[in-house]
Amino acid sequence: MDKEVEILLVEDNVSDAELTIRALKKQNIANKLIHLKDGAQAIDYLFGEGDFTGRNTDNVPRVILLDLKMPKVTGIEVLERIKADERTRKIPVVVLTSSKEDPDIQRCYDLGVNSYVVKPVDFDSFAKAVGNLGMYWVLLNQAPNKD
Repeated sequence: MDKEVEILLVEDNVSDAELTIRALKKQNIANKLIHLKDGAQAIDYLFGEGDFTGRNTDNVPRVILLDLKMPKVTGIEVLERIKADERTRKIPVVVLTSSKEDPDIQRCYDLGVNSYVVKPVDFDSFAKAVGNLGMYWVLLNQAPNKD
């Protein structure tokens, strides 16, 4: 049986991932988190391919925290794949990135992103922002029933 996943963190920067996980732990909502290091892993995980062949893909995360600037497959490419597939399009996706570039913001919203958050540089602001995101998406947001 697959572990229930509430938060899927897709982040290639180890420091940013550790800070995100620490902020979520501070809010006691990191125990059902999976951290993947690039977009290719994220696609494999979500669709039960590659290293995740045979994974129960009915077990979808409550929210995906997605970096944009990643090797192999970019965050925008992951977002395109998520929102194009009936099985995953309703999963809330929060882009958590250092990119303030308007074309990135526009493209993400055109694809159906739920939120676009630019990473603050100082740890306290970052930890507070991530903690609030986790609290909202995991504890407060009412997700649609699985079909």
